[in-house]
Amino acid sequence: MKISENWLREWANPELYTDQLVSQLTMAGLEVDSVESAAPEFTQVVVAEVIACEKHPDADKLNVCQVNDGSGEPVQVVCGAKNVRAGLKVAFAQVGAALPGFKIKKAKLRGVESFGMICSEKELQLSDAGDGIMELPQSAPVGTALADYLDLNDTLIEIDLTPNRGDCLSIEGVAREVYANNDIVATPVLVTDVEAQIDDVFSVELGNTQACPHYIGRVIKGIDPKAETPLWMKEKLRRSGLRAISPVVDVTNFVMMELGQPMHGFDLNKLEGGIRVRNAEAGEKITLLDGSEVECREDTLVIADHKQAVAMAGIMGGLDSSVDDKTTDVFLESAFFTPSLIAGKARSYGLHTDSSHRFERGVDPQLQRRALQRATFLLQDIVGGKAGPVIEQSAADDIPDTPWVELRHARIERMLGITVEKPQVEQILQKLDMSLDAFDAGWRVKAPSWRFDINIEADLIEEVGRIIGYDNIPGKREAAHVAMASFSETRISLNQLRDTLVTRGYYEAITYSFISPQLQQILHPGQPTLSLANPISSDMSEMRTRLIPGLIQAVVHNLNRQQPRPRLFETGLCFVPEGKELQQRNHIAGVISGQSEKESWLSASQEVDFYDIKGDAESLMAISDLSAFTFQPSGNEILHPGQSAEIVFQGEVVGFVGALHPNVLKSLDIDQKLYVFELETDCLQQKQLPNFRELSRFPSIRRDLALLVDQKITARELMDCVKKLDEEIIQEVFVFDVYTGKEVINNRKSVALGLILQGFSRTLNDKDVEKTVSSVLQKLQEEYDAVLR
Repeated sequence: MKISENWLREWANPELYTDQLVSQLTMAGLEVDSVESAAPEFTQVVVAEVIACEKHPDADKLNVCQVNDGSGEPVQVVCGAKNVRAGLKVAFAQVGAALPGFKIKKAKLRGVESFGMICSEKELQLSDAGDGIMELPQSAPVGTALADYLDLNDTLIEIDLTPNRGDCLSIEGVAREVYANNDIVATPVLVTDVEAQIDDVFSVELGNTQACPHYIGRVIKGIDPKAETPLWMKEKLRRSGLRAISPVVDVTNFVMMELGQPMHGFDLNKLEGGIRVRNAEAGEKITLLDGSEVECREDTLVIADHKQAVAMAGIMGGLDSSVDDKTTDVFLESAFFTPSLIAGKARSYGLHTDSSHRFERGVDPQLQRRALQRATFLLQDIVGGKAGPVIEQSAADDIPDTPWVELRHARIERMLGITVEKPQVEQILQKLDMSLDAFDAGWRVKAPSWRFDINIEADLIEEVGRIIGYDNIPGKREAAHVAMASFSETRISLNQLRDTLVTRGYYEAITYSFISPQLQQILHPGQPTLSLANPISSDMSEMRTRLIPGLIQAVVHNLNRQQPRPRLFETGLCFVPEGKELQQRNHIAGVISGQSEKESWLSASQEVDFYDIKGDAESLMAISDLSAFTFQPSGNEILHPGQSAEIVFQGEVVGFVGALHPNVLKSLDIDQKLYVFELETDCLQQKQLPNFRELSRFPSIRRDLALLVDQKITARELMDCVKKLDEEIIQEVFVFDVYTGKEVINNRKSVALGLILQGFSRTLNDKDVEKTVSSVLQKLQEEYDAVLR
């Protein structure tokens, strides 16, 4: 927000230089982004009067003017502006004047001498309007320096406000901060009530009191459509970054900048029946002031008459009901819209206005009547007219009220680190217009209606710290009480999981928790999601149910930037709706692509495959207990059916691993294979305490079994079957070969198992070994019809 320092000092004028005032505002939390002069420097530009104007003898578009600049004799000037005329007060640059970018010299135009220049606002860089010379009021004193007359010795201060300080989006709001930070007397503009001079009213109905609990309006009839906005108001608007348009629009903009209440003026004769504040009907269209046509959604609040919607509430008025140069009767609107129900609406339509900026952050719900009276007074002063009675509709139960908050005196010292005496605390809070109710340990405090950001004790303590000044709080060494944190040996930390993947060549990625609906549908089809009510953009409107979508986007980003071997992993929450509940579970996921090893003369290049990504997932399981996890064929439709598996823990599927399906890669416009895994971290973080087991002093014996089994039987099933025998001397079971070929027929395959046998009390003999091997073969034959090859 940009404000004029001179305008601010009309409300609050501390004995501070500009740089001191700027520093004070920044330290108070109103960060100043920039400071600049209200106008570029120019010299010898004075108020003058055109006393005669005749056509140039040799040029149809030029005029020869006689100008009184207060120096004595009239000055002859050649001017080509269409609006130059006798009796006009103008800005006149004398010979020798220095204007932005050039100097004024004596000249001859088409044979006629010209001794100066009548200036436009654009030539003085006071605005972008350059369609004519600058017209000054008839009361402007001839000969006065223009910079003095317009009070251009001013500074423009641009403030970057945080979203919680919507109360400072006005001169009055910033002035309140200046009062509180300085021992000065407040000098606010007195707003006098304008009594009704006519009985005309216009009915108002509130159809959605939750979104608009307070609406005030007033009819003003008989205004002068030819009246112009006074120069002082135009200048204040210009210095606030607003363009002067017409008296009605300028007055509403002026009140918005002065008091912080956005307003709107309708042409009364273009409205039918009365005002209805309601939600838009599906497909209802409005042509806005900027000429754009908007098709409204049903969740959009609109201002309507009895025929159609005439404005988007809190955003922008409609063109069909706008005031123009023929308007004689107006209806002024001043309303309060609930911030939580207005927030994001303008952005969803690709709009952002000064009104929406303020209503989204919150406007004082008690300001509407005062703003309407101020606008009425200013409007009548400029365009005349007669005002009707104030029309007010409100729903008291829906108008927000600031809460009473308990503030403990001892808590202030604990949080700020300094002792603040009770009288000083009370003085600070009273400067901020807060109501106090003291008790032994502190106060019950109620913030004024415009401070809707004060809700908890910490907010009040922050206010005390702001007014004292953070730079006045001395730094001191904190006393630390060091205690050793306990940890569980049966719990594995996330950092251990991260470190494991980093040692295997992965890089950690951090992606957004929200993704596009299209990506969600591709990578987790059919899964219900939580949609955001106010997304950053349409591409980030769904909460993720898996980590894979964000990681794949990151991998694609790297592939497009000539990183041929990406290896990324991420840990984070996933959000899965289950009925009316939202399950939030921690996951860990990884994606790899490209070569299995960096290019080197030591080894031939080889693409990563299923076993590379499976090995990475197993390295995580091994930290906990690899034997507690099993793999089974996957039916996951985003994975390649022949290169994927589900990961099972204690009978439940907790993750998956494999290659992305070619159709998925095609949908994502990826032209190389991607291998992924994703697991819930809770199962990986569980760990059994290690138990001591004596090492055998006796030699081990290996026996290999080549078994013929049905092709559907997995090696894992065979190994689990052997382990269930619970033979004491079987120390290890592993697969070392799988064969399918000409020698194996009838849909069978050969699986070679290796058995490591070892006794703990004596050396095993052939009888012991043969007995155990026979038991293994018998069990495998019973369970899976396995026979020795």
